[in-house]
Amino acid sequence: MRTELVSEPGEPTRPNEDFASLALPASGQGGALVLLDGVTPPRDGTGCRHSVPWFTARLGGALTELTVSLPDAPLAAVLSEAIRRTADAHAHICDLSHPRTPQATVVLARWTPQQVAYLVLSDSVLLVEAPDGKVTALLDDRLAHVPRGSLVSDRVADATVRNKEGGFFTAAADPSVAARAVTGTLPRSRVRALAALTDGATRWVDKFGAGDWADCFSVVREEGPQALVDRVRHLERTDATRRTYLRRSKTHDDATVVLAEL
Repeated sequence: MRTELVSEPGEPTRPNEDFASLALPASGQGGALVLLDGVTPPRDGTGCRHSVPWFTARLGGALTELTVSLPDAPLAAVLSEAIRRTADAHAHICDLSHPRTPQATVVLARWTPQQVAYLVLSDSVLLVEAPDGKVTALLDDRLAHVPRGSLVSDRVADATVRNKEGGFFTAAADPSVAARAVTGTLPRSRVRALAALTDGATRWVDKFGAGDWADCFSVVREEGPQALVDRVRHLERTDATRRTYLRRSKTHDDATVVLAEL
């Protein structure tokens, strides 16, 4: 088995809000990966005294433990329990009802000799490579389908589409959101490798159009995760005026890539 992980902050002066881990149980049978992309908070606060990196570290740590220690639990149940644990850790001192309480996108994958289970919540991506080289992107694309006017400001998005029916969902303080995730299982024989990417890395495909998902996977597999992040950074620098691709997006975003060749 080959595994690689790269995580790079968008700006060196700001903490990285992503979280990633790989777990390989001592039995030598199977493994798991966890990827979170923390949602950058608005300027006027979140109702919580903790930072987004604190939240992603707590939630990511719980998910890493539970994906291994509860091998028979569905991944949605694992996410639900991890959210509950994280919320319990600060509900007594923070307002977790605030619409921008710390939150994150989620990708989980867990494999055994028989199958690969997956979960995707919000706009991070899990790429699956089959033995014949075909690459499939497992996506939760609800954010891409919300009306653009609903995202014109944090206030409008929070009131109309964030963690609401007809909008999109992230892992925050409500364990029931786990039921909204895209989940499924694949026969282990149909999976040769996995790559999980936060949206700071998927920009190479979905913002800059430098290639499709198969091309993206090829870069990660053949040149390594750092090569994909380096390519994204180059494209960001060339579009620093935001006139062509970035427009209202951040010039640089936290970028994380996890590769697992099974």
